[in-house]
Amino acid sequence: MPSLLPAAAEITALHDALLATAGWPQQEPAPRDDGLWRWVQTNHLFNCRLWAEEDLARRTKVSDAEIAKNKRAIDGFNQARNDATERVDEVLLVALGLVDPASARTDAPVSTVPAGARLNSETAGSMIDRLSIMALKINAMRAQTERRDADAEHIAASRVKLARLEQQRADLAGCLDALLADAQAGRAYFKVYRQFKMYNDPRFNPVLVAESRQR
Repeated sequence: MPSLLPAAAEITALHDALLATAGWPQQEPAPRDDGLWRWVQTNHLFNCRLWAEEDLARRTKVSDAEIAKNKRAIDGFNQARNDATERVDEVLLVALGLVDPASARTDAPVSTVPAGARLNSETAGSMIDRLSIMALKINAMRAQTERRDADAEHIAASRVKLARLEQQRADLAGCLDALLADAQAGRAYFKVYRQFKMYNDPRFNPVLVAESRQR
């Protein structure tokens, strides 16, 4: 593959390396480039922040105000995660020659897909997003296998789950490589699907619309 198209192994290696980086995700190291890898890293950054915030939102011994703060942060991180996923798709579609570059970031990108190519229901960006989440799950489950305060049964069960997670990630990585290879060969394509997170938009969330009318 050309250098503009990543191998799944490169992506999973980056995910794992960032999780092992001191200060991450509060401090972000410089990305490999300002294109694809910037957005792969940004997606992983917000998945990591989202993961931590989801843990905090499950607390039972803090005030309701603290949990509300967590929930608002979750909404923001989730939106940023989805935005980065879309940017990954845009960069890849341009690199693959499947979309007109000038229209790639619009809500109506102009397709340059070859005739006969099949549409893949999942985008490459969403698969990379899922690989990011798999890295987090593997990292967290591996920590469970290393606990000193857990009994042998818990450690054994965690090891079984860790193996399943690692297999799941390997399978997903293989599917990503296959999609990119097929897209490069003109056999497949995917689209940028704008997420339209309506609950975050005061123009579309019916509760927020109703609140604005009460002012």
